[in-house]
Amino acid sequence: MKLIIGGYAQGKFKYAQKKFQVENKNVYDGKLPDGTGNINGTLIINNLNTYIRQSMIDGTFSEKLIFDFIDKYPDCVIITDEVGNGIVPIDEFERGFRETIGRIQIELAKMAEEVERVICGIGQKIK
Repeated sequence: MKLIIGGYAQGKFKYAQKKFQVENKNVYDGKLPDGTGNINGTLIINNLNTYIRQSMIDGTFSEKLIFDFIDKYPDCVIITDEVGNGIVPIDEFERGFRETIGRIQIELAKMAEEVERVICGIGQKIK
C-alpha cells in the first residue's frame, strides 16, 4: 500500500494518477469499492478523509473495514487530506473526526511501503 497525504487542493490525486498510471475505472473518490465488481490493477482511494467523515456521520464507521480493504488490495494507493494541522475545532464531532483520521493515518503510515506528502503538486518522500 502507498499513502499520499497533503493539504486540501494540493494536487495529490493528479500526482498519484500520473505516478501510478491508474485507470479511471479503478479510482474511488470518498468511498471504498463495494466488492461486487471485478477489480484488476492498482486502485486509488481518493479522499479517504471524506469516506471516514461521512461514515462517522452515518454511524457506519469501522476502522476494520479500512484495514480489511488494504489486506484485500495491498497494492492500493490511499490519498487523504491532512486535517490536524490547524486550529482545534470547538465542535465535538469535528474534534472526534480529527482524532479518528489522525489515528488511522498513523496506522496507515506504519503499514505503507511508501508515504509521500504532496504540496503544490510536488511529492516529497517521507517513507
